[in-house]
Amino acid sequence: MSNSVLAIGGHIGDMDLTAGPTLAKLVLEGASATIVALTPGERGHPRLSPAEYKKQKIAEGTAFAEAIGADFQVLDNSDGFLPDTDDVALQLARIIREKQPDTIITHWKHSIHRDHEHTAVLAERARFLAGLPVVPEDDFAAMSPYPELAAKLAELPRHGVRSFLHAENWEDMEGFTPSLYVPIPEEAFYRWVSAIRHQAFARGETYGFRYIDYYTALMTTRGCLASYPRACAFHTNQSPEVTKLAGP
Repeated sequence: MSNSVLAIGGHIGDMDLTAGPTLAKLVLEGASATIVALTPGERGHPRLSPAEYKKQKIAEGTAFAEAIGADFQVLDNSDGFLPDTDDVALQLARIIREKQPDTIITHWKHSIHRDHEHTAVLAERARFLAGLPVVPEDDFAAMSPYPELAAKLAELPRHGVRSFLHAENWEDMEGFTPSLYVPIPEEAFYRWVSAIRHQAFARGETYGFRYIDYYTALMTTRGCLASYPRACAFHTNQSPEVTKLAGP
């Protein structure tokens, strides 16, 4: 079982929907979980201004994390314009060193949304940077185009992430092949449902997509394949299996 997991999404709500049931399950089993959004997702409302929706999204993301027992952080990048650059990767690498996760969950690398694709690239880059043997007295910071961020990274011990998973997202399905199933018990499922229903976009109040219905049905479908009532699917480089995250 994973003792610590870091879920990295392009926007607030991405990992809440796709990895949220798994995070709720792991927290109930005693693990620590952190959700990081690389942008607030502030441009996703047809009626609210980006400034108004940013405030709402941060409140919703904070409440969701608290409800399932996870930590929450959001970086100040612009929705729709997330760059896959080393300044963002260094910020994320510092979070990896702070949280010391056994597992990272993020987007699949192909998506209809460029922010999602960039998030997958950034998560991989941050994983690499977090594991580098960087110390304050070497010249890493001086060589970096972002010396202050590099210096902050060097303040923390290096960390290697053991497991890297891509969550199943309806916007990221090009080439996505499930290769690992995480069974979701009743308590974790209902904790997730209770938390996610307080996010306006998840209820379909922005553009009408029925996110909660979709991901609930998807868990049932994946559960059929995993021989459990419900399951979440992830992509790894392994052969298909029912993950050890299932617990006893």
